[in-house]
Amino acid sequence: MAHSVSSYRGRLFVLMVLEIAIWGAWQIKIFPYMGMLGFSAGQQGLVGSVFGIASVVGIFFSNQFADRNFSAERFLAFSHLVGGLALIATAYVTDFVPFFALFLVYGLLYVPTLSVANSLAFAHLRDPASEFGLVRTGGTVGWIAVSWPFIFLLGDTSGPEETRWVFIVAGLLSLVLAGYSLTLPHTPPRRDAAGLDRFAWLRTARLLAVPHVFVLFLVILIDAVIHNGYFVVIDGFLTQVGVSARMTMVVSSIGQVAEILAMLVLGVVLKRLGWKWTMIFGVAGHAVRYGVFALFGTPEHQWLIIAIQVLHGVCYAFFFATVYIYVDAVFPKDVRASAQGAANLLILGAGMVLASQIFPRLAAHYSIVGADGAAVVDYGRLFLVPTGMAFAGMLLLALFFRPPTARPEGAA
Repeated sequence: MAHSVSSYRGRLFVLMVLEIAIWGAWQIKIFPYMGMLGFSAGQQGLVGSVFGIASVVGIFFSNQFADRNFSAERFLAFSHLVGGLALIATAYVTDFVPFFALFLVYGLLYVPTLSVANSLAFAHLRDPASEFGLVRTGGTVGWIAVSWPFIFLLGDTSGPEETRWVFIVAGLLSLVLAGYSLTLPHTPPRRDAAGLDRFAWLRTARLLAVPHVFVLFLVILIDAVIHNGYFVVIDGFLTQVGVSARMTMVVSSIGQVAEILAMLVLGVVLKRLGWKWTMIFGVAGHAVRYGVFALFGTPEHQWLIIAIQVLHGVCYAFFFATVYIYVDAVFPKDVRASAQGAANLLILGAGMVLASQIFPRLAAHYSIVGADGAAVVDYGRLFLVPTGMAFAGMLLLALFFRPPTARPEGAA
């Protein structure tokens, strides 16, 4: 081989940095930006549902068409080229219909690249089980790193003219990744994809009759709504407690830094606490974080609001990452891939769609008119809703989730 294994790991790490940085560039600011453009809560919810729509389409498009007909690196190059141009164009339209149409084009092209990038990495790692975690950490690094340029691109109170930079930066990163993809090792189409088990999804659905599977998937949906709802409202909340508009992305990225640390100790935690209690602590992280937001969401407690962002790492690693490990360790081998896809569909699909519909409406419902005549969101009452949802998820796990094995077998 012309390249060493470590060289491949480095190149794949950069792939993940760019892949997730594109997403991280706009995620925190898109809902406040749509509010600046005057989009209604329903319109904002429709735009926020794009990734959910693309997740459903992507399951069939990437698995049944893209994987069989395109090399992975060319698929990534084409998708990021057209998606990047659509994102840049999104920055220059202010009416809902063209904004939604352009963002939909981007979403339909971008979401399948998440799984294709993973597949490309798995194809070129010598030991994916031990190496992929480090490579995938590049995505977290990308999300953190992309927040820093906006300290200089945004002002303390940014309007739409400045905030649209989130789409321009994301689009430029997408174009960079389009070019970089063509330098990645050749990964030919999966000619064996036609032989994949077409009935695995049906057997996965039948597994819902198994109590521990049904409870797990129900809590995944609840937690996905809570998790995605955070990104819908966090920017407006942080600015209300006195965080500068140019710093909100940096503050929220504290959670991604903590995520890296939480992932490093996850194996030990799983061995000590087992499946159930690790997941309960993951959901409890949401309950504590939202509870602090509800009770201490004032400028006087800004330091606490910033510090509590570290719980994001606990929320993600101890629940979502544990779910992926649990499915791989416990589910029957012939349905594991489909079960992982179903979990992703709940997290990126149904969870994101519901959060995008629910949280803008909650913000509108709990808005009050301030002394200056402007609407102000009562976040204290709003955050009690996801706090209650998190407690419901914890109770479901504690009372009804009975995994067939107490904890992972083998080394942490």
